[in-house]
Amino acid sequence: MARGPKKHMKRITAPKSWMLSKLGGNWTTRPSQGPHKLRESIPLSIILQHKLKYALYARDVQMILADKDGNIKVDGKVRSDFGYPVGLMDVITIDKTRESFRVLYDVSGKFILKSIKPDEAKFKLVKVTQKKVGPNNVPYIVTNDARTIRYPNPEIHVNDTLKIDLETGKVVDFIKEEPGNVCYIIGGNNIGRVGLIQHRERHLGSFDIVHVKDSNGKHFSTRINNIFTIGKGKKPLISLPDDNGLYLTALEKKQAKEHHEEQQKQ
Repeated sequence: MARGPKKHMKRITAPKSWMLSKLGGNWTTRPSQGPHKLRESIPLSIILQHKLKYALYARDVQMILADKDGNIKVDGKVRSDFGYPVGLMDVITIDKTRESFRVLYDVSGKFILKSIKPDEAKFKLVKVTQKKVGPNNVPYIVTNDARTIRYPNPEIHVNDTLKIDLETGKVVDFIKEEPGNVCYIIGGNNIGRVGLIQHRERHLGSFDIVHVKDSNGKHFSTRINNIFTIGKGKKPLISLPDDNGLYLTALEKKQAKEHHEEQQKQ
């Protein structure tokens, strides 16, 4: 009979968003308990070994993270746990190489590291998941990366987005989840897509449905839980992935490739 938390993970059961090869061995790093859920995060060792290619083996990862210089920072804090769970919108900073990355999804639902400038690495966006009143009538909100913020602005509600200053941890600005704002899809079949919120269908006792339109004019809809507002109006506050959050069919990809080849020949 199993007792206590699980400490191992086989590659075959690892989330598809990690993009691990099936023939790379039996085992992989199991994410530690932290601010993100197990299947919505990726451990630091996978990032350093498979994404950034800074280590060949897990032993190398441990040496990088154990260095007294504090090589790897996540959201401005030094992390030395090789299984630390890094999730959506987290900012990874490597001082020695002067690099900063934001963790995002591409349109196929795979984790990617988007290289960002130092100015953009100073903040992150978080989504409000809960709004409650605690002991002594203290109002507070909880975000998707497990932050608890007391005495928030009364206009902030569930599903709104906060802009957090990583140095101070304070809320700099907030974005309402409302029609006309640009949003990023963080779950479901449309994961990784970017578009403008058109309208919201209310379904009492069930999930509200949000209708979205991307810059190519395609319409799609998803549950309210999958919506992450990333900007006021049409301009996002963060750098988007290389695909700009646009889903292309196989035929559209082929036509885009042929058009690109023709331009290169000219």
